[in-house]
Amino acid sequence: MQIASGQLSNHFAKGLRSLYTVHGDEPLLVQEAADAIRDQARKQGFTERNSFTVAGAHFDWGEVLDAAGSMSLFADKQIIEIRIPSGKPGKDGSVQLQQIAGQAVGNEDAVTLVILPKLDKLSKQSAWFTALDGNGISIEVQPVERASLPQWIAQRLQAQGQRVVAGIEGQQTLQFFADRVEGNLLAAYQEIQKLALLYPNNKDTPSVSGELTLAQVESAVLNVARYDVFKLVESMLSGHVARVQRMLDGLQAEGVAEVLVHWAIAEDIRTLKRLKDSVANGRPVPVALKEQRIWGMKERLYERILPKITQHEIDQLLGDAHTVDGIVKGLKQRDWPQDNWQALQRLAMNLCQKCK
Repeated sequence: MQIASGQLSNHFAKGLRSLYTVHGDEPLLVQEAADAIRDQARKQGFTERNSFTVAGAHFDWGEVLDAAGSMSLFADKQIIEIRIPSGKPGKDGSVQLQQIAGQAVGNEDAVTLVILPKLDKLSKQSAWFTALDGNGISIEVQPVERASLPQWIAQRLQAQGQRVVAGIEGQQTLQFFADRVEGNLLAAYQEIQKLALLYPNNKDTPSVSGELTLAQVESAVLNVARYDVFKLVESMLSGHVARVQRMLDGLQAEGVAEVLVHWAIAEDIRTLKRLKDSVANGRPVPVALKEQRIWGMKERLYERILPKITQHEIDQLLGDAHTVDGIVKGLKQRDWPQDNWQALQRLAMNLCQKCK
């Protein structure tokens, strides 16, 4: 059975299960979900902990099976933790996980916790994951998207007795904070904790109320944002000019290869071309999106863009992408910046402006 990580407290109120699977690519939230399960298990007498990390095809599952199947009147109740960093247990591991999932049912002496990275659709449909989900509780940890990040920061500040000032300044403070920590939630958590140390909430001193000003946050929060090229493309398709510029600067500072950034931008321009052609040939937009295997956030973005962008504009973008392809490969192009990142910025802004 699947539940959201935010539902764990309500779930524990109904009783602890013997098998949990946590999966996702946000380390902080995965860690917090796993910690919550361990803490609840310890409160109920599961004091011993056995941890196993599945690394490589030759991992010995024997010890895991022995621990999962052991029941004793004298031994402490135990937490069995299985980490699979690759998310791929392999053929033998698939069989063993199905057996472990079966053994966990009704085992009152052990709580088994399986920790995985973000899983693709095929992995979620596999026999081993189906067994884990069917015999226990699975928690898919969702990342905190940029639009939700200010609210997430405000909630974390509130949990430690702090808040930003009311009104426009408070909104600006949260947006500034989000810009500084985007894509790096663990560092965001550390910056929030730092604010608790620098500006503690002292109930006995009215002047120290836990209220944070923009100036305080600007002086304290480090720029620890991390960006990826796929989020960059989403920002371009959203028409967020300032954010696109900030992300390009961040990618350049992180040393991301120019050819990778160009490929991501050009691929979405080509996707726009395929979708526009498909719609022009009579395909409904939902059908065209499905045929191109587009879903989620990008599906909504393309639905908004397709009616407004013209074939001529897409052809211009394709020509620009071809030009920048030559630049990042060392060719000089007339009327274009010769610096790779400046050329990428121009291409990105051309797409961004047409998607506004």
